Amino acid sequence: MLALVNDARAAKGCKALVIDDRITTAAQAHSTDMANQNYFSHTSKDGRTFDVRMREAGYPKPGGENIAKGYTTPEQVMQGWMNSTGHRENIENCSFIAMGLGLDTRGNYWTQNFGR
Repeated sequence: MLALVNDARAAKGCKALVIDDRITTAAQAHSTDMANQNYFSHTSKDGRTFDVRMREAGYPKPGGENIAKGYTTPEQVMQGWMNSTGHRENIENCSFIAMGLGLDTRGNYWTQNFGR
C-alpha cells in the first residue's frame, strides 16, 4: 500500500511518505473497532476522531484519515480512494510526511491515517 500511495504522490510532486508505527497502531485499532462494533465512520462510537486516536497512540501531528470497507486488495482500495475527491486530497497532500494503515479482514475495514 505504501508503494501505491507514494506512486500517486510522486505523480503530484509530493515527497514519499514513511510508515510510522504509532500511526499504524491508531489506524489498526480503528479498523478493528469498526469490525468489532459493526459500524463504518471516521468517528468512533465513543466519539473519538482520527486526530484524538492518533495523539492517544503517541503521534503529535495528525493530518488526515481515509477509511474504506469491503475492498479485498490494496489496489482496489487505492482505486476507490483515488476516485473520491476527499480521499484523493489526503493522499496527494504534500504536507503529510508519514502514514499508517490498518486492515481488519472481518468485513475488510481499511483505515489509512496521515501525519504531518
